[in-house]
Amino acid sequence: MSVLTWIVLFCLLGGALSVLAAAVFLLLPDALRSRLLPHAVSFAIGALLGAALLGLLPHALAGVAGNDFHGITGAVLLGLFGFFVLEKLVLWRHCHHEYCEVHAPEEDTHHHAAAGTLILIGDGLHNFIDGVLIGAAFLTDIHLGIVTSLAVAAHEIPQEVGDFAVLLHSGFTVRRAFLFNLLSSLATVAGGLLAYYGLKGLEEALPYVLAVAASSFIYIAVADLIPGLHKRVEFSATLKQMLLITAGVLVIYVTHSTLHA
Repeated sequence: MSVLTWIVLFCLLGGALSVLAAAVFLLLPDALRSRLLPHAVSFAIGALLGAALLGLLPHALAGVAGNDFHGITGAVLLGLFGFFVLEKLVLWRHCHHEYCEVHAPEEDTHHHAAAGTLILIGDGLHNFIDGVLIGAAFLTDIHLGIVTSLAVAAHEIPQEVGDFAVLLHSGFTVRRAFLFNLLSSLATVAGGLLAYYGLKGLEEALPYVLAVAASSFIYIAVADLIPGLHKRVEFSATLKQMLLITAGVLVIYVTHSTLHA
């Protein structure tokens, strides 16, 4: 397959499957869903950190011209600041619960359609950026693209669960929420196409794009996901979190190692 085919295929699969998985997740009994969601978040943390530190950053450092390692780490730093600002503007938001401080209305009994619209806009932008990152990874190496897509999918599922819940509480029907979330996921393909046509032939820029991709994954894991885990301080909960984070890292490591074997 051509690189473009890989990009479009994995952007479509990642977006559509995460939306479908989130929809199925919401159909589970409340008690079961509440137990499973934190586990999915823990696994996503490991997958994101594994992809960033074992996949994206090594490739960025290996591919940079003139051993410009400071430029790569500087891109990571700027990326972290950039995603912080975007989140402050509520353009980049990863809600991994049915309610969160940004998505939840001031009064639980009164939900506005505007909140759902805002979620869709933010989710569309988020998906578009994910597509750019996936596209850049595939342009660097097919195997890196697959690993990056897996990490994106891992954190998309719990996020989509939160987005679905917000849309439903904002007055959307289940069918309408599913349809709009599915349409929003197509922004991933648009981002992948932009990366393919915009970065193709610009090999010298790819390491820095990968560094920003790594900063995105690190930011999501550290700023958005890990704080939620600290709400559970019991030893048993902490042990499960550590095991699932390790599992997420191992899945990325084994996948990356196997593909490169």
